[in-house]
Amino acid sequence: MKIKFLAATATIALLSSAAHADGEKIAVFTKNQTNPLFASIRAGADAAARQMNATTQQYVPTKPDNIPEQMSEIEDVIVKKPDAIVFIPVDSKAMVAGVEKINAANIPVVNINDHAAGGKFVSFVGGNDYELGLETARYLLKNLGGKGNVVIIEGVRAASTNQNRLKGFMKALEENPNVKLLTKQTGNYQRNQALQVMENLMETYPKIDGVLSANDAMATGIIEALAGAHRQALVIGVNGTGIAEIKEGKLLATGDYAGFQQGCLGVMIAIRNLRKLPVPDEILFPPTLITKDNVQAYDIADDKRACPKWEDVVKK
Repeated sequence: MKIKFLAATATIALLSSAAHADGEKIAVFTKNQTNPLFASIRAGADAAARQMNATTQQYVPTKPDNIPEQMSEIEDVIVKKPDAIVFIPVDSKAMVAGVEKINAANIPVVNINDHAAGGKFVSFVGGNDYELGLETARYLLKNLGGKGNVVIIEGVRAASTNQNRLKGFMKALEENPNVKLLTKQTGNYQRNQALQVMENLMETYPKIDGVLSANDAMATGIIEALAGAHRQALVIGVNGTGIAEIKEGKLLATGDYAGFQQGCLGVMIAIRNLRKLPVPDEILFPPTLITKDNVQAYDIADDKRACPKWEDVVKK
Protein backbone atom coordinates (compact mmCIF):
# COMPACT_ATOMS: atom_id res chain seq x y z
CA MET A 1 0.00 0.00 0.00
CA LYS A 2 1.35 3.41 -0.98
CA ILE A 3 0.12 6.61 0.64
CA LYS A 4 0.46 10.13 -0.68
CA PHE A 5 0.34 12.43 2.32
CA LEU A 6 -2.29 15.09 1.78
CA ALA A 7 -1.83 17.39 4.77
CA ALA A 8 1.84 18.33 4.97
CA THR A 9 1.38 21.66 6.74
CA ALA A 10 3.26 23.14 9.64
CA THR A 11 0.30 23.16 12.03
CA ILE A 12 -0.70 19.58 12.78
CA ALA A 13 -2.74 17.92 15.51
CA LEU A 14 -1.35 15.83 18.37
CA LEU A 15 -0.91 12.09 18.22
CA SER A 16 -3.55 10.02 19.94
CA SER A 17 -2.68 9.36 23.57
CA ALA A 18 -4.16 5.87 23.29
CA ALA A 19 -0.86 4.27 22.24
CA HIS A 20 0.30 1.80 24.85
CA ALA A 21 3.68 1.98 26.56
CA ASP A 22 6.02 -0.71 25.27
CA GLY A 23 9.27 1.23 25.70
CA GLU A 24 10.66 0.40 22.27
CA LYS A 25 14.17 1.62 21.49
CA ILE A 26 14.50 3.22 18.04
CA ALA A 27 17.86 4.14 16.48
CA VAL A 28 17.64 7.12 14.10
CA PHE A 29 20.30 7.72 11.44
CA THR A 30 20.67 11.12 9.73
CA LYS A 31 23.38 12.45 7.41
CA ASN A 32 25.03 15.34 9.21
CA GLN A 33 24.90 18.01 11.91
CA THR A 34 25.05 20.95 9.49
CA ASN A 35 21.78 20.78 7.52
CA PRO A 36 18.74 22.23 9.37
CA LEU A 37 16.51 19.67 7.60
CA PHE A 38 18.10 16.81 9.52
CA ALA A 39 17.73 18.71 12.79
CA SER A 40 13.99 18.90 12.04
CA ILE A 41 13.88 15.19 11.19
CA ARG A 42 15.57 14.34 14.49
CA ALA A 43 13.13 16.57 16.37
CA GLY A 44 10.18 14.88 14.70
CA ALA A 45 11.57 11.43 15.48
CA ASP A 46 12.05 12.35 19.14
CA ALA A 47 8.54 13.84 19.34
CA ALA A 48 6.91 10.71 17.90
CA ALA A 49 8.86 8.45 20.25
CA ARG A 50 7.85 10.48 23.31
CA GLN A 51 4.19 10.46 22.32
CA MET A 52 4.24 6.70 21.69
CA ASN A 53 6.12 5.90 24.92
CA ALA A 54 9.30 4.84 23.16
CA THR A 55 12.87 6.20 23.12
CA THR A 56 15.28 7.25 20.38
CA GLN A 57 19.05 7.10 19.98
CA GLN A 58 20.40 9.51 17.37
CA TYR A 59 23.31 8.52 15.11
CA VAL A 60 24.86 11.44 13.22
CA PRO A 61 28.29 11.45 11.54
CA THR A 62 30.62 14.12 12.94
CA LYS A 63 31.90 14.68 9.39
CA PRO A 64 29.09 15.55 6.96
CA ASP A 65 27.80 12.64 4.88
CA ASN A 66 30.77 10.46 5.84
CA ILE A 67 30.42 6.90 4.50
CA PRO A 68 32.98 5.12 6.75
CA GLU A 69 31.60 6.86 9.83
CA GLN A 70 28.01 5.85 9.10
CA MET A 71 29.15 2.29 8.44
CA SER A 72 30.89 2.31 11.82
CA GLU A 73 27.70 3.61 13.42
CA ILE A 74 25.76 0.75 11.84
CA GLU A 75 28.20 -1.79 13.27
CA ASP A 76 27.80 -0.14 16.69
CA VAL A 77 24.02 -0.14 16.55
CA ILE A 78 23.90 -3.81 15.55
CA VAL A 79 25.85 -4.66 18.72
CA LYS A 80 23.44 -2.56 20.82
CA LYS A 81 20.46 -4.22 19.10
CA PRO A 82 17.68 -1.58 19.14
CA ASP A 83 14.13 -2.73 18.44
CA ALA A 84 14.07 -0.90 15.10
CA ILE A 85 16.01 1.61 12.99
CA VAL A 86 14.92 4.71 11.06
CA PHE A 87 17.54 5.24 8.40
CA ILE A 88 18.77 7.94 6.01
CA PRO A 89 21.78 6.73 4.00
CA VAL A 90 24.64 9.21 3.64
CA ASP A 91 25.09 7.70 0.17
CA SER A 92 22.27 5.82 -1.54
CA LYS A 93 24.52 3.17 -3.12
CA ALA A 94 27.49 2.99 -0.78
CA MET A 95 25.33 2.28 2.28
CA VAL A 96 23.53 -0.74 0.77
CA ALA A 97 26.13 -2.98 2.40
CA GLY A 98 25.30 -1.38 5.74
CA VAL A 99 21.58 -1.93 5.27
CA GLU A 100 22.24 -5.56 4.41
CA LYS A 101 24.15 -5.94 7.70
CA ILE A 102 21.11 -4.54 9.52
CA ASN A 103 18.87 -6.96 7.63
CA ALA A 104 21.14 -9.88 8.55
CA ALA A 105 20.86 -8.84 12.21
CA ASN A 106 17.05 -9.07 11.90
CA ILE A 107 16.48 -5.48 12.98
CA PRO A 108 13.51 -3.92 11.12
CA VAL A 109 14.48 -0.70 9.34
CA VAL A 110 12.43 2.16 7.91
CA ASN A 111 14.01 4.20 5.08
CA ILE A 112 13.21 7.92 5.10
CA ASN A 113 14.22 11.04 3.16
CA ASP A 114 16.73 9.59 0.67
CA HIS A 115 15.99 6.29 -1.06
CA ALA A 116 18.58 3.60 -0.40
CA ALA A 117 19.53 1.73 -3.57
CA GLY A 118 19.16 -1.69 -1.96
CA GLY A 119 18.36 -3.63 1.19
CA LYS A 120 15.04 -4.58 2.76
CA PHE A 121 12.83 -1.98 4.45
CA VAL A 122 9.52 -1.91 6.27
CA SER A 123 8.49 1.30 4.48
CA PHE A 124 9.76 4.47 2.83
CA VAL A 125 8.79 8.00 3.93
CA GLY A 126 9.84 11.03 1.90
CA GLY A 127 8.96 13.64 -0.67
CA ASN A 128 8.60 13.70 -4.43
CA ASP A 129 11.95 15.30 -5.23
CA TYR A 130 11.29 15.58 -8.96
CA GLU A 131 8.05 17.49 -8.39
CA LEU A 132 9.68 19.69 -5.74
CA GLY A 133 12.49 20.58 -8.13
CA LEU A 134 10.07 21.19 -10.96
CA GLU A 135 7.66 23.41 -9.01
CA THR A 136 10.34 25.51 -7.29
CA ALA A 137 12.17 26.02 -10.58
CA ARG A 138 8.95 26.97 -12.35
CA TYR A 139 8.28 29.55 -9.65
CA LEU A 140 11.72 31.14 -10.05
CA LEU A 141 11.53 31.18 -13.85
CA LYS A 142 8.05 32.70 -13.73
CA ASN A 143 9.37 35.46 -11.48
CA LEU A 144 12.19 36.03 -13.99
CA GLY A 145 9.58 36.56 -16.67
CA GLY A 146 10.74 33.47 -18.53
CA LYS A 147 14.09 34.96 -19.51
CA GLY A 148 17.57 35.59 -18.15
CA ASN A 149 20.69 33.72 -17.05
CA VAL A 150 20.55 31.07 -14.34
CA VAL A 151 22.91 28.68 -12.61
CA ILE A 152 22.21 25.44 -10.78
CA ILE A 153 23.94 24.53 -7.53
CA GLU A 154 23.51 20.80 -7.03
CA GLY A 155 23.66 18.81 -3.83
CA VAL A 156 25.54 15.54 -3.38
CA ARG A 157 25.50 14.08 -6.87
CA ALA A 158 25.19 10.50 -5.67
CA ALA A 159 22.09 11.30 -3.60
CA SER A 160 18.74 10.34 -5.11
CA THR A 161 17.25 13.55 -3.71
CA ASN A 162 19.70 15.62 -5.75
CA GLN A 163 19.34 13.55 -8.90
CA ASN A 164 15.56 13.89 -8.93
CA ARG A 165 15.54 17.58 -7.98
CA LEU A 166 18.00 18.23 -10.80
CA LYS A 167 15.68 16.44 -13.23
CA GLY A 168 12.88 18.74 -12.09
CA PHE A 169 15.06 21.82 -12.55
CA MET A 170 16.00 20.73 -16.05
CA LYS A 171 12.39 20.05 -17.04
CA ALA A 172 11.39 23.56 -15.97
CA LEU A 173 14.27 24.98 -18.01
CA GLU A 174 13.09 23.01 -21.05
CA GLU A 175 9.73 24.74 -20.65
CA ASN A 176 11.44 28.17 -20.74
CA PRO A 177 13.63 28.32 -23.87
CA ASN A 178 14.47 32.00 -23.33
CA VAL A 179 16.22 31.19 -20.05
CA LYS A 180 19.91 30.36 -20.44
CA LEU A 181 21.50 27.83 -18.12
CA LEU A 182 25.05 29.07 -17.64
CA THR A 183 26.38 26.08 -15.69
CA LYS A 184 25.68 23.36 -13.11
CA GLN A 185 28.06 22.93 -10.18
CA THR A 186 27.85 21.07 -6.90
CA GLY A 187 27.85 22.48 -3.39
CA ASN A 188 27.33 19.02 -1.83
CA TYR A 189 24.31 20.26 0.14
CA GLN A 190 26.69 22.33 2.33
CA ARG A 191 26.31 26.04 3.03
CA ASN A 192 30.01 26.96 2.98
CA GLN A 193 30.76 24.98 -0.16
CA ALA A 194 27.87 26.63 -1.98
CA LEU A 195 29.10 30.06 -0.84
CA GLN A 196 32.53 29.38 -2.35
CA VAL A 197 31.03 27.98 -5.55
CA MET A 198 28.82 31.05 -5.96
CA GLU A 199 31.75 33.40 -5.38
CA ASN A 200 33.66 31.63 -8.15
CA LEU A 201 30.67 31.70 -10.50
CA MET A 202 30.25 35.44 -10.04
CA GLU A 203 33.86 35.95 -11.12
CA THR A 204 33.15 33.97 -14.28
CA TYR A 205 29.70 35.29 -15.13
CA PRO A 206 29.01 39.04 -14.90
CA LYS A 207 25.24 38.54 -15.14
CA ILE A 208 23.40 35.88 -13.15
CA ASP A 209 19.68 36.53 -12.78
CA GLY A 210 18.60 33.41 -10.93
CA VAL A 211 19.99 30.53 -8.88
CA LEU A 212 18.38 27.10 -8.57
CA SER A 213 19.73 25.64 -5.33
CA ALA A 214 19.05 21.97 -4.53
CA ASN A 215 18.59 22.75 -0.83
CA ASP A 216 18.13 25.65 1.56
CA ALA A 217 21.43 25.21 3.39
CA MET A 218 23.25 25.94 0.13
CA ALA A 219 20.81 28.75 -0.66
CA THR A 220 21.88 30.59 2.52
CA GLY A 221 25.51 30.40 1.39
CA ILE A 222 24.56 31.60 -2.08
CA ILE A 223 22.66 34.55 -0.60
CA GLU A 224 25.68 35.47 1.52
CA ALA A 225 27.97 35.31 -1.51
CA LEU A 226 25.65 37.58 -3.49
CA ALA A 227 25.52 40.11 -0.66
CA GLY A 228 29.30 40.07 -0.28
CA ALA A 229 29.73 40.86 -3.97
CA HIS A 230 26.93 43.46 -3.98
CA ARG A 231 25.15 41.40 -6.62
CA GLN A 232 21.46 40.59 -6.90
CA ALA A 233 19.77 37.43 -8.16
CA LEU A 234 16.59 35.53 -7.36
CA VAL A 235 17.33 32.37 -5.38
CA ILE A 236 15.15 29.34 -4.65
CA GLY A 237 15.89 26.35 -2.46
CA VAL A 238 14.35 23.08 -1.35
CA ASN A 239 13.68 21.61 2.14
CA GLY A 240 11.44 24.21 3.76
CA THR A 241 14.09 25.41 6.22
CA GLY A 242 14.79 28.85 4.70
CA ILE A 243 11.91 30.49 6.55
CA ALA A 244 13.90 33.42 7.97
CA GLU A 245 15.43 34.17 4.55
CA ILE A 246 11.99 34.24 2.92
CA LYS A 247 10.65 36.58 5.62
CA GLU A 248 13.65 38.87 5.05
CA GLY A 249 13.08 38.88 1.29
CA LYS A 250 16.42 37.18 0.56
CA LEU A 251 15.06 33.82 -0.62
CA LEU A 252 12.31 33.81 -3.23
CA ALA A 253 10.82 30.43 -2.27
CA THR A 254 11.56 26.95 -1.00
CA GLY A 255 9.95 23.60 -1.64
CA ASP A 256 8.71 22.19 1.66
CA TYR A 257 10.29 18.79 2.37
CA ALA A 258 8.36 18.27 5.63
CA GLY A 259 11.41 17.18 7.61
CA PHE A 260 9.69 17.20 11.00
CA GLN A 261 6.85 15.08 9.66
CA GLN A 262 9.29 12.67 8.00
CA GLY A 263 10.94 12.08 11.37
CA CYS A 264 7.55 11.61 13.03
CA LEU A 265 6.24 9.14 10.50
CA GLY A 266 9.46 7.17 10.24
CA VAL A 267 9.37 6.47 13.97
CA MET A 268 5.61 5.94 14.00
CA ILE A 269 5.93 3.29 11.29
CA ALA A 270 8.82 1.60 13.09
CA ILE A 271 6.83 1.39 16.33
CA ARG A 272 3.58 0.35 14.68
CA ASN A 273 5.40 -2.41 12.84
CA LEU A 274 6.86 -3.65 16.13
CA ARG A 275 3.37 -3.61 17.65
CA LYS A 276 2.04 -5.69 14.74
CA LEU A 277 -0.11 -2.82 13.47
CA PRO A 278 -0.55 -2.22 9.71
CA VAL A 279 1.77 0.22 7.93
CA PRO A 280 1.93 1.36 4.28
CA ASP A 281 4.80 0.49 1.96
CA GLU A 282 5.37 4.17 1.19
CA ILE A 283 4.30 7.65 2.29
CA LEU A 284 5.10 10.53 -0.05
CA PHE A 285 4.59 14.21 0.67
CA PRO A 286 3.21 16.39 -2.13
CA PRO A 287 5.21 19.31 -3.56
CA THR A 288 4.36 22.46 -1.59
CA LEU A 289 5.93 25.86 -2.14
CA ILE A 290 6.69 28.22 0.74
CA THR A 291 6.74 31.86 -0.41
CA LYS A 292 6.31 35.27 1.16
CA ASP A 293 2.56 34.78 0.77
CA ASN A 294 2.27 31.76 3.08
CA VAL A 295 5.51 31.76 5.08
CA GLN A 296 3.82 32.67 8.38
CA ALA A 297 2.04 29.31 8.46
CA TYR A 298 5.43 27.58 8.43
CA ASP A 299 7.19 29.85 10.91
CA ILE A 300 6.95 27.40 13.83
CA ALA A 301 9.93 26.16 15.82
CA ASP A 302 10.41 22.40 15.91
CA ASP A 303 9.91 22.31 19.68
CA LYS A 304 6.45 23.85 19.18
CA ARG A 305 5.32 21.30 16.59
CA ALA A 306 3.40 18.09 17.11
CA CYS A 307 3.32 14.92 15.05
CA PRO A 308 0.26 14.09 12.96
CA LYS A 309 -2.38 11.61 14.02
CA TRP A 310 -1.85 8.35 12.22
CA GLU A 311 -5.44 8.28 10.99
CA ASP A 312 -5.00 11.70 9.40
CA VAL A 313 -2.09 10.38 7.34
CA VAL A 314 -3.17 6.87 6.45
CA LYS A 315 -6.79 6.84 5.38
CA LYS A 316 -8.62 3.53 5.62
